[in-house]
Amino acid sequence: NLEIVKSILEQQGMEVTGAANGQLGVEAFKNSGPGWFAAVLLDLRMPVLDGRSAAAAIRALDRADAQTVPIFAVSADAFGEDVKDCLKAGMNAHIAKPVDAEALVDTLARFVK
Repeated sequence: NLEIVKSILEQQGMEVTGAANGQLGVEAFKNSGPGWFAAVLLDLRMPVLDGRSAAAAIRALDRADAQTVPIFAVSADAFGEDVKDCLKAGMNAHIAKPVDAEALVDTLARFVK
């Protein structure tokens, strides 16, 4: 799924940084310069650190962009309760799998300026 999303976003001219698990995703954000990431996409079922926990960890970082960077869940867990849990964890929106390219790009466009 990472490769599919990466391909969709790169076709739109976006630069994508991938991470093999949630902890590596948090570390990539933490080690980047402020404002480096325009958005963060997290699968809810990532190994080591799941997407909800990774989102909460990013939001807890002591830097301004950690509070403002749009964070999106990308998951097949798409019931109403799943979406609510994502929003409670600090995510901005939920993108259901299988990922629809147009829906992905439209969702990012709503939040990334």
